[in-house]
Amino acid sequence: MAAHHAVDGPASDPAAPADVPLRLLALDGDWIAYRPTWRASLPESVAEAMLRRVRTRLAESPAADPELRARLLDGPASDAIAVAIGPIPHRSPVPPLSDRAYERLLNHERAVVRQTVQSAGIPAHVLVPLAGHEDPLFRVAACRRVWGELTDEVRAALLGDADPAVRTTASLQVMHEDEERTAELVEALADDGRLGEVMERGRLGRPLAERLLAQGERLARLASNPTLPSDPAAGLAGHEDPAVRLAVSARPELSEEERAAIDWTVGPEGRLDALRWVRDAREDTDLLRRCATSAHTWLRRSAAVCPRPPEDRVELLAGDADFAVRLLLAEFHPTAPPELPLDLCPHGTHRAVASPTSRPQFPAAGLAARFGDASEPEARRPALRDPGAAPALVERPSRDPAGRVREAAALDRRLPVARLLELLEDPEVGGAAARNPLLPVPEMRALLDRVGVPGLRADESHLRKPPFA
Repeated sequence: MAAHHAVDGPASDPAAPADVPLRLLALDGDWIAYRPTWRASLPESVAEAMLRRVRTRLAESPAADPELRARLLDGPASDAIAVAIGPIPHRSPVPPLSDRAYERLLNHERAVVRQTVQSAGIPAHVLVPLAGHEDPLFRVAACRRVWGELTDEVRAALLGDADPAVRTTASLQVMHEDEERTAELVEALADDGRLGEVMERGRLGRPLAERLLAQGERLARLASNPTLPSDPAAGLAGHEDPAVRLAVSARPELSEEERAAIDWTVGPEGRLDALRWVRDAREDTDLLRRCATSAHTWLRRSAAVCPRPPEDRVELLAGDADFAVRLLLAEFHPTAPPELPLDLCPHGTHRAVASPTSRPQFPAAGLAARFGDASEPEARRPALRDPGAAPALVERPSRDPAGRVREAAALDRRLPVARLLELLEDPEVGGAAARNPLLPVPEMRALLDRVGVPGLRADESHLRKPPFA
């Protein structure tokens, strides 16, 4: 079959009738196998074909019905692993499997399938009873995932469990309030990657803190621990490692003047997790207000991530000089100013920049006239979100010199069909054009014919018909 840049598009086009993806699924090679999982819904005949052809991809599809994914458990044993791991979309929930399906996974004959009990998609009500399971792997999973939902009696049993892995995992859940368990974890995890987590989050007594400081390892994580006594922490303020100085500068007990006296740097592209002590105090309005007005970039970024910073500081954060502060606010705060995403779009290419523009409160009206002539491609793309844009205004960005702008236009359902057909031959955006539901079905089939995709056999011709026809 001849290669073509647009031929995979109809496989994920939500308007494509079943025979189009079925023809493509009959091809050899994995390049086409997962495309139908991009559809918002799967025709039953396509799902059946995928059960035979691309079972793992189906198990990973957020669009597939949970009952359909569970049916894979009736197939080869290898499918159970994919079912247990399941879909992992970016920041999107996935409907859980049935309790019966989880029961089958947790009792599977293969240990590697049972180990997927630690998958993030398993509901809490399935995990809570496993805290008393005879298999220590299950008890570990309960400690990690649902510790807060266990009774005091069950927690005490896990902290004294006969299995060292269970005891360690349980201790990690309480170390922030227990000096003795923190000290035990430091000894038990001396050669373990989790030692850094203990140094950063465990409750430190002075003798242990001084011993860890003397060892001179993972000092940035140690300096991030709020329970590290303030005087040894201050001694790290002039450390040669900039990561250590930065950690010291963001400690909760420091005043603004003390932070300013430390040589710290946060670059515009620096990736920093929200400070734990700020997240833990996310209900403390006064603390969040101080963080939002701090001269320290890390504190302001952490305040922006909290879902409920004081309303009188939201506008302040929305105008922050740091791009990441504005982006985090737009992404995480439900009442961030609607205009904020418009400020962000021209200045960043990270996928998080586009996320706020898809929300219902995004001020899309009038964008075509406002940003159609913007100098930056990332500013011209949101113009297509304008609900009042006429087809002629949508066709204009379809001729944009920037491929990502033409791609957005190729997916727009207001694009004139004649222009959509022309975009099929655009090597950069042909695949996007082929995914547009406006593409006439005869053109989908003609595209497959042109590049030599085999047609359906005579005994499969009924699949051309819509269901219940």
